[in-house]
Amino acid sequence: MAIHPIEYRYGRNEVKVIFSEEMHLQRMLDVEAALARAHAKVGNIPKKDAEAISKSASIRLVTVDRVAELEKTTNHDVMAMVKALSEKCGHSGGFVHLGATSNDITDTALALQLREYTGLLSEDLERLKKSLLAKAGKHKKTVCIGRTHGQHAVPTTYGLKFAIWAAEVQRHIDRLEECKKRLLAGKMSGAVGTQAALGSHGIRLQELVMKDLGLGVSFPSNQVVQRDIHAEFMLLLALIAESLNKFGTEIRNLQRTEIGEVSEGFGKRQVGSSTMPHKRNPIHAERICGISRVVKADAFASLENVALWHERDLTNSSCERIIIPEACILLDYMLALSIDLMDNLVFNSEAIQRNLELSQGRVMSESVMIRLVGKGMNRQEAHELVRGCAMESYMTGTTFMEALEQNKVIVKTLPKKELEAALKPEHYIGTAVQQVDRVLKELSR
Repeated sequence: MAIHPIEYRYGRNEVKVIFSEEMHLQRMLDVEAALARAHAKVGNIPKKDAEAISKSASIRLVTVDRVAELEKTTNHDVMAMVKALSEKCGHSGGFVHLGATSNDITDTALALQLREYTGLLSEDLERLKKSLLAKAGKHKKTVCIGRTHGQHAVPTTYGLKFAIWAAEVQRHIDRLEECKKRLLAGKMSGAVGTQAALGSHGIRLQELVMKDLGLGVSFPSNQVVQRDIHAEFMLLLALIAESLNKFGTEIRNLQRTEIGEVSEGFGKRQVGSSTMPHKRNPIHAERICGISRVVKADAFASLENVALWHERDLTNSSCERIIIPEACILLDYMLALSIDLMDNLVFNSEAIQRNLELSQGRVMSESVMIRLVGKGMNRQEAHELVRGCAMESYMTGTTFMEALEQNKVIVKTLPKKELEAALKPEHYIGTAVQQVDRVLKELSR
């Protein structure tokens, strides 16, 4: 019976498989096999025994059901796996898990799982960046009203909005690559990190195992890979989730009936409400924003795992079994939703133009002020003159142009033709287009 919505509602199968019980077991078996091969290379065990262990280290032979059956007796999941593997190895089973502690296996197995996941995560981020760059290029000259404090500010372009988002995604890509250097590493250091049970070849064994598995070495460590590494990763997931929350929140606001500049794509037979037939709700964006809260909560829990007792305790283990798969699966799902959201975003050019004109020209007050300064007027004087006209327009309901034309100083300083030009939003987008072009050039790689 499915309980968690991840099981039946959220998440892609290719990501769920990475964190499945079967794949977790297989990755532990992979580590055990690599350890046996390393022992053989340094002469600790016969090569034929390492080969037998490697051949048996598969979930086709060592099944989840058998491990679960043994765990009922051992009450220890790793020891149950060791016994199940040993059963399939005959005489060679006596060399399984030689010199290792449980977390040598589980932490290294987790690194293998996260290597596979971060590969998909990198692809997702690249796809989202590509989608945002496409929107930035297409709309680099789509002039719209910029907003600060929820109020109309001055004109900007949709291209610049999407370019800013694309640059943010690129920063996450860069952070992930940096984080992977520490995250994708395992260890073979024994009960408290001394490698005593591994003998004189301990350091070499650790290097051989990780090279075999294609991982870095987490050095030094005690019984566990230090959890600041995993917390860093979880915080990165939370940071990515918060960016998606930010993008989704903006889309939700822009889709509000009173604004209506952009909206989610809406299927031909899609239903917005069970009772209000007219509704076209931003469900993708809302789902993204809602799930981001879970990913952030998981990241907070990961911080609690950093401070373990002495050389380690077990408090991180049960927590991580939940938060790492959950955060990874949910973030991947959020990214898939975000890509679909951006790819199918609908623009309403009439609403964009209507909102530009909503304040009757007052949003161009800075433009007028700057032109006055260009004519030699003191900046503070220009600000006060234009502010007075803007407030007059606001209070009386007259257009900003009408209020400006009633000010003798402004009319004397700026000819009507220049005043009219100063009130055109498309004339006041600064370097927005050039900035978008630069982002497209730098990030389209």
